[in-house]
Amino acid sequence: MTYREAIGIAQSPFDGANHPMHPAGETSRETLLSWLALQAEWGAEDALLDAPQDRGAMPPPASAGKGKQQAVSAPVASPVMAPSTAEAASLAELRAALEKFDQCTLKRTATQLVFADGAEDARIMLVGEAPGAEEDRVGRPFVGPAGQLLDRMLASIGLDRTSVRIVNVVPWRPPGNRTPSDAEISQCLPFLHRHIALIRPHCLLLLGAVAVRALIGGKDGITRIRGKWRNLEIPGLDAPVRTLPTYHPAFLLRQPAAKRQAWADLLALRQDCVSAGIPCDAAMQNNDKFTKS
Repeated sequence: MTYREAIGIAQSPFDGANHPMHPAGETSRETLLSWLALQAEWGAEDALLDAPQDRGAMPPPASAGKGKQQAVSAPVASPVMAPSTAEAASLAELRAALEKFDQCTLKRTATQLVFADGAEDARIMLVGEAPGAEEDRVGRPFVGPAGQLLDRMLASIGLDRTSVRIVNVVPWRPPGNRTPSDAEISQCLPFLHRHIALIRPHCLLLLGAVAVRALIGGKDGITRIRGKWRNLEIPGLDAPVRTLPTYHPAFLLRQPAAKRQAWADLLALRQDCVSAGIPCDAAMQNNDKFTKS
């Protein structure tokens, strides 16, 4: 039963004279309720502004100095103030700051915070989108079907969760597994920046369009930007971080043909890590079994 049926409104809000653009339509109480019901069915459970508010009136950060044109700065200019993020000297303090942060409406509907998984001293950091239903229940990122594929992807180049750090742009599950809004991303971005600064990884692997939009910005879609290394400036780090976008595992489950391109991206990651002397076992594999799974 839908929400409209539950409250006794069976007609669609856009049927006939109820359509808001209908010349003879009237905005009756029943019509307004039906519009609200439709929004609820779509997962819009909270009212958000078009742009995030800077409640702390924090001035925008100083622009990067000249001479670093090849480095790409994070796109969000004025995120909602998160005063405790810059002072977080450890991952435990950062998690505590997130637990106390109430300005993101996603926290109200999520079961729990999904902070991170993997090594705290990892040289490789993976950034996903947002928790799904299974992650929200367990409290760890990438534990559902997409996470199982991610494990196989990592294993194909000799890595596992103990050798990388896995986080999401947004640490709370959006209602109905919808894509996080720009406002929600902006609210959570200072925490992600601080997480990256505390880990100090050699490289970032961005999983999917949301991670790319949050950290790189621009108008290029994931199909055009994937597989291309770039340098990304992160607040709190004195040098840019090498960053490689690739497809999200959930997308690969829907589009198995794209696994070949993802495999090429993993090989690029593997080569970069080997060149930097990162692998602990000195024998990163070259196994594309995940492309056939």
